[in-house]
Amino acid sequence: MNLEQAKEIMGDEFYRDANFLNSIIDQLNLPKDSKILDVGTGRGHMAIILALQGYNVITGEPEGTFWADWESSAKKVNVDHMITFIPLNAEKLPFESSNFNAVFLYATFHHIGNKTGALVELMRVLKNNGVLVIIEFTDDGVELLRKRWKGHPDAVDPRDYSKDLNLKLKVIESEYLNAYLFKKQQ
Repeated sequence: MNLEQAKEIMGDEFYRDANFLNSIIDQLNLPKDSKILDVGTGRGHMAIILALQGYNVITGEPEGTFWADWESSAKKVNVDHMITFIPLNAEKLPFESSNFNAVFLYATFHHIGNKTGALVELMRVLKNNGVLVIIEFTDDGVELLRKRWKGHPDAVDPRDYSKDLNLKLKVIESEYLNAYLFKKQQ
């Protein structure tokens, strides 16, 4: 199944960000056998788009915070077999160091309590030259969300929490989302 077919099946909420998320993955040009982690499953949009591109994905959220049915969505577009869910916390990940080629957080970073500690932990599980992709809403994106969820948290900029980490950074901006691509240096 391709992205356009998935957008038709998944509906408006998926449709809104799908092209931007897909373009970020395209720009990374990761080998298909890359080990990929998606932190903050939510509705599963990031994991599903990665799986639609042919990647196997480990995804998860803190235990007891399952607020969305990502699995039904993944089944609708026939990628559930490519996604493995495990309970996890961004501040203390259950993985060995240097384990992943890429780690993704889509609309997750602003929900993390200890953002600097989480960045250190996320970088720990990345292989050398791996990429940490943090996709966060812009102020305009948050205002759009607040039309549906009144108390949605403010937008955050991960650069405010990464100044002491000596990471190579590229930012890709759009109207509602920005992607922060942090490259782990050797």
